[in-house]
Amino acid sequence: MKPRKNSRNPERREREPENTLLNWRPKTQLGKDVLNGKIKSIQEILENGMKIKESEIVDFLIPNIKSELVLIGGRPGKGGGIERTAIRVSAKMHRSGRRYRYSAFSIVGNQDGIIGIGKGVGKEGRIAVEKANKKAKLNLISVPRQCGSWECNCGEGHSIPYRTEGKSSSVSVILLPAPKGIGLSVSDENKKLLSLAGIQDVWIKTFGNTKTRYNLVKATFEALKNLHNFKSGE
Repeated sequence: MKPRKNSRNPERREREPENTLLNWRPKTQLGKDVLNGKIKSIQEILENGMKIKESEIVDFLIPNIKSELVLIGGRPGKGGGIERTAIRVSAKMHRSGRRYRYSAFSIVGNQDGIIGIGKGVGKEGRIAVEKANKKAKLNLISVPRQCGSWECNCGEGHSIPYRTEGKSSSVSVILLPAPKGIGLSVSDENKKLLSLAGIQDVWIKTFGNTKTRYNLVKATFEALKNLHNFKSGE
């Protein structure tokens, strides 16, 4: 009797991106330039303000990119508490019965200054995660890293260069440079974002309904994006 193939084999999951790239046929000019070797780095794309419309471009240029899911969902836990989950499930009543919708919120980054976030919705949890990862790869930004703390002044890129602010709905975030050794003094979900961006030390101030993790992480992402709104000498 032949052994049944295991669709959850981790080795098979590792080979899936490679198989996707082997069958990749670019539809945009940017994708064709990347595949032909005219564009060799993701930094070149971001610095020139080019719009990424194919997630395969990111997989091709950053083969070691990592992803994390934000725990935006919840289900009843022991003792009446809430157990946090990566998938949010919502139901809508129809004549035929309940119809469920699954949502996921993903963070992708290379731990070296490249970060992106994305939200996906689908009829299955797996589909929602795939959509979230794809949208996050289409929403990449470059994060400048320096030693912006007067208490450290080591000259290494372990923190952010200066104070920055971000806002999403009712949540506001202020990020402050921290000296080496402080670590990420932020919530667990924001640690996923900042660590994938390659930031090692930072302080944070939060305002608003921070229990809404989607808005909290998005506000922090906006704060990182606003690091590009300042120019030297201003």
